[in-house]
Amino acid sequence: MSEGAAPEAPSASPATDAPGAAVTPEKLKAASDQEAAVIAEALTQLSRAKTDYRISPADLISVTVYQDLDMNRKTRVNTNGTVSLPLIGAVKIGGMTLIEAQASIEAKMSKFLVSPQVSLFIEEYGNKTVFVMGEVQKPGSYPVPTESRMTVLEAISTAGGFTAIAAQDRARVLRNVNGTSVTYTINTKEITQQGLKDKDMVLEPNDIVYVPQSFF
Repeated sequence: MSEGAAPEAPSASPATDAPGAAVTPEKLKAASDQEAAVIAEALTQLSRAKTDYRISPADLISVTVYQDLDMNRKTRVNTNGTVSLPLIGAVKIGGMTLIEAQASIEAKMSKFLVSPQVSLFIEEYGNKTVFVMGEVQKPGSYPVPTESRMTVLEAISTAGGFTAIAAQDRARVLRNVNGTSVTYTINTKEITQQGLKDKDMVLEPNDIVYVPQSFF
């Protein structure tokens, strides 16, 4: 998947019955289960996108060299796609995946160290992107403005707003926190109709905003 590309939107949302049809507990459970499956698929695709991510200028990279603390660094990729590291100086890693960059750095360090083992981790993405999926007019990936922030409502607005069958009281924010997926539920009606602006959550890079379909 190319850098910045949105995960392919899974089947939009759970199917609902015709207007006026009775909503039984069984139908609610089926719809809830399908919604959970859509969210799980979105997280899987985002994880795959991160694995394929190619390092970009302004990314903040953590470099760890096994059993050599003096070599550990946090460094930002410059506009030429290079970073400067002890012993080896400037090394170009822009456009590489993390695995490719690790191999390149290890190859250069092997001239000075015996069998170096390098681990890279992206501390901060230079290209800040969020994903908006589900019942919005234009699902996809959207950049967060430089030196600015984006809230849940702003992201939904950027994606063209809600569809007519969106569950505006059950928007989800899916976030990776220390390797664990955490889900937050945002009731956008409280923000728009009751003026509770403090409930409009500020997004972080790679967050997924998922708007499910209404059960009713």
